[in-house]
Amino acid sequence: MMNRWHVLKRLLPLLAGMVLLLSACGRADLSTLRPQGPVAEEQFGLMKLTVAIMVLVVIVVFAIAVYVIVRFRRRPGDKTIPVQVEGNHKLEIIWTVIPIILLIILGVPTVKTVFGLAEDHTKDPNAVQVKVTAHQYWWEFEYPNLGVKTAQELLIPNDAIISIEAKTADVLHSFWIPSLAGKTDTNPGGNVNIMYFEAPKTGVYLGKCAELCGPSHSLMDFKVKVVDRASFDRWVAAMKSPVALPADKEVADVLNSQCLSCHAIGANGGQLYPNLTGIGGRQAVAGILVNTDDAKYENEGTVEENLKRWITDPQKVKPGTLMPKVDLTQPQIDAISKYLAGLKLDYEK
Repeated sequence: MMNRWHVLKRLLPLLAGMVLLLSACGRADLSTLRPQGPVAEEQFGLMKLTVAIMVLVVIVVFAIAVYVIVRFRRRPGDKTIPVQVEGNHKLEIIWTVIPIILLIILGVPTVKTVFGLAEDHTKDPNAVQVKVTAHQYWWEFEYPNLGVKTAQELLIPNDAIISIEAKTADVLHSFWIPSLAGKTDTNPGGNVNIMYFEAPKTGVYLGKCAELCGPSHSLMDFKVKVVDRASFDRWVAAMKSPVALPADKEVADVLNSQCLSCHAIGANGGQLYPNLTGIGGRQAVAGILVNTDDAKYENEGTVEENLKRWITDPQKVKPGTLMPKVDLTQPQIDAISKYLAGLKLDYEK
């Protein structure tokens, strides 16, 4: 008995640590345990049903085990051989039928939800159509019906179904917004997967790549910004408006030669890599360098500071990224970062 108590005392700190660790779960912008939309709520309902059934089974099994151990334990001085019982049709029927009933209870709503969430909204005129393309290690968002393309920040209205067509430009990735919807793989070979979700609560939610895709897989984050319809319409208009290049000709020339051959700013530049229109107003640079004036952690800083850090050495921020280290002087990096930091879209009133 004493030995068991010593083992229990050693386990207590471990159990306490697990409780503290689990208590950190539940961020509204990230956790599946705090759903922020109807799709996520339906999926969470299935999780609760599954866990409830498992807990019920565990409790019943442990209760029966404890009863049997206590009721049929060998008494002191009892040397007799217990009655040997083989087969009990009634018990066999019970422990066969009960699991079947539990499987039906779990299976019916699961099948219903799976087919319901597979509904195709790609032709729905009232849904916001978004084509998602996964790259190593960033996300591209195109609104084909609106003529808008952006990156790293999916901006959506809170009053519509969001229809997603997901594909990859390279390796296998997985599109996941934990608090709003489940995962959808983006498979190589031109395959396109579809999904939909709704986000009735305005705010910013974190999205992630949920499939190991290379050395910077864990850094392949994106943001989902949910706004009201009026703000969304103003954002679309702002994204399609002309954007002036730097007034300083030298800076404009460097921007044209070093950046706009691949990136787009307004109607200027190419479309190979992230569209930089409005980058100064985004939640983060490169998906992981959080823009804030009150930096407390290593991956935080002002927009301009984060842009300088990214442009100076993108491989240090995201190992394996396809963006090369550009041949620029420090004054040129400072000037381009300052210009890009000033590219903000005025759509929230």
